[in-house]
Amino acid sequence: TNKPKSKATLAVKRRLACEMVKYWQQAQDNLMNLPLANGWGEKHRLFVKWKYVEAKAAAYYYHGLILDEGNTEKSHGMAVAALQAADECFKESKKASEAFNASSPTSRTPPLFGTMKYLTEKIPKDTSSKVRINRDLYSYEKIMETAPTLPDFALALKPDEYQLPLVDST
Repeated sequence: TNKPKSKATLAVKRRLACEMVKYWQQAQDNLMNLPLANGWGEKHRLFVKWKYVEAKAAAYYYHGLILDEGNTEKSHGMAVAALQAADECFKESKKASEAFNASSPTSRTPPLFGTMKYLTEKIPKDTSSKVRINRDLYSYEKIMETAPTLPDFALALKPDEYQLPLVDST
């Protein structure tokens, strides 16, 4: 018998997205300490920045949807703030993607697929509708201006230690 594929719950999606933010943050922090003098160095840095901001967009989006399930005015306000943060990160990730592709050696933007294809449609739409609904319910001042802190999950994966090979001086 063929079982239907189970969909990951919102909580699982949020956890994975929050973990991805941490992994890309670690990659970004570690790249800062490397001498990236060759032409590819800057491109690597821009790629990691793009993926980090993209991960933040997903994390804030799923966090906002979960907050919106709460029944309090406060949770709805925080949901709107999280969705607005997702939308801002999403816009920033588009810019980061363009910067990555424009940097030498130039590359083409690959077509979107998977989660980002889905989120590209969902984030702007859901954000504007939630903002509209909640603006009608509460005064603008009551909606929190700052994005709520993303939940801090322990990372499930530990990277292997990696030593860069010695530079060949010949």
